[in-house]
Amino acid sequence: MANKNINLHQAKEAKKDEFYTRREDIERELYHYRRQFEGKTVLCNCDDPRVSEFFQYFALNFEWLGLKQLICTCYKNNDIDLFSQHDKEQAVYIIYEGDKNGNNRIDPDELDVKPLKGDGDFRSKECIELLKQADIVVTNPPFSLFRQYVKQLMDYNKQFLIIGHQNAITYQEIFPYFKDNRMWLGYGFNRNCAHFISPNYEDTASDTDHREGMIRVSGVMWFTNLRVKKREDEMEFIKKYNSEEYPKYDNYDAIDVSKTQDIPEDYEGVMGVPITFMTKYNPNQFEIVGLMASTTVSDINFGYPFVNGERKYARILIRHKR
Repeated sequence: MANKNINLHQAKEAKKDEFYTRREDIERELYHYRRQFEGKTVLCNCDDPRVSEFFQYFALNFEWLGLKQLICTCYKNNDIDLFSQHDKEQAVYIIYEGDKNGNNRIDPDELDVKPLKGDGDFRSKECIELLKQADIVVTNPPFSLFRQYVKQLMDYNKQFLIIGHQNAITYQEIFPYFKDNRMWLGYGFNRNCAHFISPNYEDTASDTDHREGMIRVSGVMWFTNLRVKKREDEMEFIKKYNSEEYPKYDNYDAIDVSKTQDIPEDYEGVMGVPITFMTKYNPNQFEIVGLMASTTVSDINFGYPFVNGERKYARILIRHKR
C-alpha cells in the first residue's frame, strides 16, 4: 500500500468500498473457527455472489462446517445470469441449505433466491430482519461504514467475524468494545496486509509483494467476538523498567513503550503501547485502561501522547494484571 494508505482514504471519502476478499484469506482465517459454526446460520450481508468469495466458501464448505443455513444479501444486482434476466436492477437475497443431490456442487435449484424491496443495504429494515435470523455474521463490510456496521452487530447481539483496518481500533465508537472485552482481533492476515480485488483503484503499493489485478492494503485485520485461542497465550518479557528507556508522557501519567516486545515485566503502572499490541492482547494478562489517539479528550481517550513536546503515534494504555 502506498504511504498513508492513500487508496484506503479514497475509499472512505468517495465511499467506493468495493474491496473483494480472496478465497485463500477467508480459508486461512475460517480454519480456526470450524467447531464454532456447527449448527449455525451464517449471514453474509455485504456480498454480491457474482464476486463474493465469502458466499462461495460457505456454500462449498457447508457440510464440512456443519452449517444449518447460509444467507447472503446482494446489493442491487443486474448482472448475474443466475439471479436476473438483465431487464432491471434487483437486489436479492439467497438462502442455501446444503448440497441436496450429493454432487458436491452449488446447483441453481439448491438456491432459494428472493427479491428485496430495497437496495440490499445492511441498514434497511428487510436486511435487519435477515440479520435477526443469523447466528454469525461473516463478511468484509464497507470501510466507510465500519462504525455503523459494528454498532448494528452489537445492538442485535450477534457473533461476527469481519474485516476492517487496524485504525478502527482507535475509533471512539469502536474502542470501548475492545476495552470491555466485547470485541477482539482474529488470527489475521500475513504481515497484517491483505490483497483485495478492487475495480476502482490501481495498486500503488510500495511493497514488492504485488499481485496482478489486486490492490494491497496494509494494516488490515479480522475483528471478531468468536473464541480466538491465541488470546489465551501469555506474552513473555525480556525487559525490565528503567526511566531512561521508558520516558513518561507529558500529558498523562504513563510510560511510553514504543514496541510491544519491549513491555517491561516489572512495571506496575500504566504503559502506552502501539495499536498492534492488540494482536498479542491476553485479557487475563493485561488490563486496558484507555487510549491516547485523538485531539478530543474523553473519559477513555486522553489525547495524543506527547514526550518532551514531541507527539507520538497513537497508543493503547494498558496495565499488568499480575
